[in-house]
Amino acid sequence: MSDNNTAKTMEEEYSPDTSNAKKWSDFVETTALDFFAANKLEKISLEDGQGNKAKMIRTKDNDIKLEYSTTKLL
Repeated sequence: MSDNNTAKTMEEEYSPDTSNAKKWSDFVETTALDFFAANKLEKISLEDGQGNKAKMIRTKDNDIKLEYSTTKLL
């Protein structure tokens, strides 16, 4: 089945902007964070080209500081 025929969730169908924001936060807090930690990086910045941005920085105490934002066009 192609991506064009994939059924959308109710949230995706009625609020596509909100759904995209949720997907971005899920991606940043899981996949991107896992990559950052696994590769022992000190700093990384991410942008998806749609206004969503994220930044991760490793602190002196070896904690990870995560900041992310989403942009919505109305």
